[in-house]
Amino acid sequence: MPATPTGSTIAPPTVLILAITACPTGIAHTYMAAEKLDAAATALGYQIKVETHGSVGVEGTFSQADIERADAIVIAADTQIDLARFGGKRIVSTRVADGIHRPAELIAEALAASPTGTAAATEDAPTNAGKRDIGGFIYRALMNGVSYMIPFVVVGGLLIAISLSVGGEATPQGLVIPEGSFWLTINQIGVLGFTLMVPILSGFIAYAIADRPGLAPGMICGWIATTGAFYNSESGAGFIGGIVTGFLVGFVALGIKKIPVHRFIKPIMPILVIPVITTLVVGGLFVLALGQPISWVFSSMTDFLSSLDGGSVVVLGLILGAMVAFDMGGPVNKTAFLFGSALIASGNPGPMGMVAAAIAVPPLGMGLATVIRRRFFTPVEREAGIAALFMGFFGITEGAIPLAAARPLQVIPANVLGGAVAGAIAAIAGVTNAVPHGGPIVAVFGAVSGVPMYFVAILAGVLVTALVSVLLIGISVRKTATDAPTAAEPAAEAAPAARIPAEAIPAAAPPVSVAPVAQAATASALPKPKTVLDYINERTIVLDIEETDRDAVIRRLAGLMKATGIVVDEDAVVQAALDRELISTTGIGEGIAIPHAKSDGATAPILAFARSAVGVDWNSLDEKPAHLIFMIAVPEAAAGTEHLKVLAQLSRSLMKPSFRASIEMAATPADVLAALASSVRPAAPAPL
Repeated sequence: MPATPTGSTIAPPTVLILAITACPTGIAHTYMAAEKLDAAATALGYQIKVETHGSVGVEGTFSQADIERADAIVIAADTQIDLARFGGKRIVSTRVADGIHRPAELIAEALAASPTGTAAATEDAPTNAGKRDIGGFIYRALMNGVSYMIPFVVVGGLLIAISLSVGGEATPQGLVIPEGSFWLTINQIGVLGFTLMVPILSGFIAYAIADRPGLAPGMICGWIATTGAFYNSESGAGFIGGIVTGFLVGFVALGIKKIPVHRFIKPIMPILVIPVITTLVVGGLFVLALGQPISWVFSSMTDFLSSLDGGSVVVLGLILGAMVAFDMGGPVNKTAFLFGSALIASGNPGPMGMVAAAIAVPPLGMGLATVIRRRFFTPVEREAGIAALFMGFFGITEGAIPLAAARPLQVIPANVLGGAVAGAIAAIAGVTNAVPHGGPIVAVFGAVSGVPMYFVAILAGVLVTALVSVLLIGISVRKTATDAPTAAEPAAEAAPAARIPAEAIPAAAPPVSVAPVAQAATASALPKPKTVLDYINERTIVLDIEETDRDAVIRRLAGLMKATGIVVDEDAVVQAALDRELISTTGIGEGIAIPHAKSDGATAPILAFARSAVGVDWNSLDEKPAHLIFMIAVPEAAAGTEHLKVLAQLSRSLMKPSFRASIEMAATPADVLAALASSVRPAAPAPL
């Protein structure tokens, strides 16, 4: 072995694994996955560095030297991670839960993967994850598009609603804002928001799949999908067309990225070659192949609806109402709307009365659903629900799109049933509408005959939509919890090194002791660094609780927090914690749960602990009951401060068997505090 001039021996390089962990909220799972990956790599004799993407920001950022030296990259994340910096490396990408429950396997898979830029491309990482969880991969891509689309829906819809309510006038041509009016300008700005809505949805779905090369083609093709003139259709493909183009663009761009190219061409691939080819392929497909069949379907549907007028008026109401509610401003909705509008001109305002009643049902029904069953919806969805209530009053069906796009299998059937009920009741009651618009606003302007039954039809449809959607979403939530992964996690002490192909492991020295990943630093240097003990005391600790229901335990811990005076609104904290459980369970396995609530019901960060001898069903990832429950509550304004870094250390500590054993054997709350004091070190001040 070669020697240095001083005679010291140079050891061969150790295998280096780089890992990134991230969960949607960035509080618990992020750091637990980091700890598990760290322990598994150390047991295998490898060096590891973990970059955590949590609520406190990105910590442990890799240097360029780290990336160049790394033998493999492990991505355990439920959020979008930019992989561009890892070109040429072996990568495996999967859910954060896999980082907690099978870290050694992920390391093995990463070392066995093909280096990017050779047999596989960097962008294969999402595909690797999709092989194990294609549904989750598609869902995350869809949610990425929806999250960027929501502001356009809200801004555009509210501006249109305000302009119509203040400046609109009922005329034979519909609810119209006079030319030259200031409110017409406001209306046009709102229309612009709606015009951009679907291209944004499409673009960011494609971005989630193919990264930046998919963004421009996704937006362009999303515009094509909603512009029927490209393929000789009177109405475009709506938000459903945007979803189709988003996924088509994403996968086409991803496929092109996997094609090996000369190194001189590679730099222009993401900015020129991939966007241009993808736009031509998907845009051309929509214009030449998908547009004409859609146009034929529309004309056939219109002819069918015309044949139902007269004796089949109730059937007509059912069909028109269902069509209006189906895609909320999309092509099916537009077909029914144009059918009703055309009959107004021919002297038959009855079908438009059915359409007008159904138009309000999706936004009002889904808005009501977010109110009566708040814990089934995320905070963003609840905000969209409030906006939907407002837009529904003004007959803007698109107000329900954010909720439908997020949960299409539950929301669309509920909308269709509610719309059909509203349309049928309006048909039976002989409601008519003299203007091509809908919602309660047209009754306010005197365009509707049979106003009482018109409102009865709307109310009945809204109730049906709200109740059916709550029922279906509830079933989906329970099924998701039941189907959570249950893969048994190997103990770090017995990590299955034998599963790693020998040819995939770079040459390395004998196993070396590697220090754990450095603990997170505080945002600024403090005279006395914070510890978990700053957020918990004996009053917020309860041992051997009797409650066996998750929600009851959360309420019990929130009650302990309220008794300290730090929590001033117990219900708000409980609701925030339950809302968080809907995103993904905080039962992380091994008998541990860490529910957390961001709510202004707490005036400062606070931590409570409960121990259960019997165990609490927490829908944990390993399907085992939770015995150790730490509940965190923080005010919204405190998110991202030093307490999250301290709690990240708590998450890491809970992964250590010795720490869990010490609090399992604690006889008093003071013993729990002593265990915390011995296990959790103060957060280190930030480097100067």
